[in-house]
Amino acid sequence: MRTLFFCACMLMGATVFAQDTMSKEDIKSAARLLDLQFTQKEVDTMYDGVKENLMGYRMMHKQSLNNNVPMSLWQSPVLPGMKFPEKQEPISWNIPANVVLPANKNELAYYSVLQLASLIKNKKISSVDLTKFFLERIRKYGDSLQCVISVTEEIAMQQARQADAEIAKGKYRGPLHGIPYGLKDLFAVKGTKTTWGAAPYKNQVIEEDAFVYTQLKNAGAVLVAKFTLGALAMGDYWYGGRTRNPWNTKTGSSGSSAGSTSATVAGLVPFAIGTETWGSIVSPSSTCGATGLRPTFGSISRSGAMTLSWSLDKIGPICRSAEDAAVVFNYIHGTDGYDMSAVNRPFNYKPNADIKKLRVAYAKNYYDRITDTSRNEWKVLDTYRKMGVQLVPVVFPDSAVYNFNIMDIVISAECAAAFDEFTRNNIDDEMTQQGKNDWPNSFRVSRLMSAVEYINANRHRYQLMQKVNEALKDIDVLICPTRGSGNQGAITNLTGHPVVCMPTGFDKRFNLPTSITLIGKLYDEASILAAAKAYQQATEWEDMHPPMFK
Repeated sequence: MRTLFFCACMLMGATVFAQDTMSKEDIKSAARLLDLQFTQKEVDTMYDGVKENLMGYRMMHKQSLNNNVPMSLWQSPVLPGMKFPEKQEPISWNIPANVVLPANKNELAYYSVLQLASLIKNKKISSVDLTKFFLERIRKYGDSLQCVISVTEEIAMQQARQADAEIAKGKYRGPLHGIPYGLKDLFAVKGTKTTWGAAPYKNQVIEEDAFVYTQLKNAGAVLVAKFTLGALAMGDYWYGGRTRNPWNTKTGSSGSSAGSTSATVAGLVPFAIGTETWGSIVSPSSTCGATGLRPTFGSISRSGAMTLSWSLDKIGPICRSAEDAAVVFNYIHGTDGYDMSAVNRPFNYKPNADIKKLRVAYAKNYYDRITDTSRNEWKVLDTYRKMGVQLVPVVFPDSAVYNFNIMDIVISAECAAAFDEFTRNNIDDEMTQQGKNDWPNSFRVSRLMSAVEYINANRHRYQLMQKVNEALKDIDVLICPTRGSGNQGAITNLTGHPVVCMPTGFDKRFNLPTSITLIGKLYDEASILAAAKAYQQATEWEDMHPPMFK
């Protein structure tokens, strides 16, 4: 078979192997990089086959692959024997009846989605006026936060006028009808730039509407801006600067859903959409004090979104409360059939759920690492106990189980493949960040990883999925510290489980927001959002807003 392939290459005018500069010593050097050792006899035998492979790679490299071309392999978080509800039950949203316009119009910036929905539904404010209000805030504060890539005013005003016309005729689409929002700028929207936050793509236009944008458009929501993301979805540095934390603009917002989070917390929009591959919703939400929902892997189709990692990318809402996150997720979950990892699963959220009927546990092994019992993570447990919740201690997979970095192998291989030509054609030289931990260097390092290691890392990942599902089998909600040495963020991203991250106060040292993470069963976003809502009703943290943006 190899001989036939070799002959085919020659007939196609490929470079003669004898002219290739690859030596047998190169094979020995490459082997050492992959933790392998070959004898001289083995190297002699391998030599022709390795050269044939190299020629095959070169032929493949002549064929261009856009970022939106997927793999033929599709990740699923579902293990054999798992069963899930199939019926979508109706959700009765508690849109309050007696919401009034504030005397100080600036207070509208921090109204909840349902409060704004009440004003619009009852014609106390038009979508056009509400949209103009948020556009003004974006113009006023966007530069100081460095959170805006483009203001989509033309689209926004057209959608707002349409919403007002429909509502005037009695066609009310639901609680997002007429509500402004923003998108992380890795989602394609026709007629807009989609920059991916990166200098090489700052003028890129993708004439496609992403699934999540289409879902929100169908719900009647109004797109007012596309927000910053760390370049190619890493961190908070983008081609125009660094996105800022609304609580302290001398610090960064974290990322990569940097602008979506910063803008939401500062009241520039009622909510925004982010994505996560490894921490990109949870980290900025924790840093800035937002409520971020990272849904189950595959809950929302990623069509029209930049690909970073096919088996890890997820879409989710970034809001100021769990109830808002529930409303938004209700309208964006599902699939259009273009993302083969995405599925339609019911979201049976109950706005008035009794928290005492949920089986709630906490990750004791993670909490044991927090020896300062005055920390906010411990206060969260006290709050739930005061609500009458019987908390059960459980041991959740941590560093003892996740004892080598599966995530680095999986994400590195997939990201480098997604941006192959970016590296091969030296487009990476145009990136504004060129450190050893930035994408250009990370992609280069990843090129020396073998397919065998990538595949075996995913086999270890499968075992991790089994262990996490076993740990969650008898509970609905697991309370776990957001940050720490247990690696729950990497673990739950690899297994695909949903989490909600919410504010829990402020740290003593820097006076910046702290957070807690609630982990749920696959496709059970409803339970963790209900538990988060109950906590927020019992506390005040989601109602605290950065003073300079009030």
